[in-house]
Amino acid sequence: MPLPQDRRYLESHEWHQQLGDTVTIGITQTAADELTDITYVKLPAVGANVAAGAPFGEIESVKATSDLYSGVSGTVAAVNAELNANPGVVNTDPFGKGWMIKVKVTDTGQMAKLLSAEDYLKKTGH
Repeated sequence: MPLPQDRRYLESHEWHQQLGDTVTIGITQTAADELTDITYVKLPAVGANVAAGAPFGEIESVKATSDLYSGVSGTVAAVNAELNANPGVVNTDPFGKGWMIKVKVTDTGQMAKLLSAEDYLKKTGH
């Protein structure tokens, strides 16, 4: 699956897509493939604060448990509740239905500090 160019990335494999002052966050296909069968996603509640560079949740698979990181600071505006019942959607559609949280950001300029698709591929060796 080609990497979407309309997003910014963290080296830890999270993608960020901005629409106005809201940023949607999920994980890349690379991360989903490395984790294999995702069994659980722990996400914050709507209204929780997230900080750039800090974990906002966890993702578990048959292989490992990993922290999920945000590249922006703000307040959680929405959580993908579908992942409670069907966490495997992250494996099948990580850039679409497998999104995790939407953050109302305090500083949209933080997005410029994240990696472009090309830089993400170079840094992660994919």
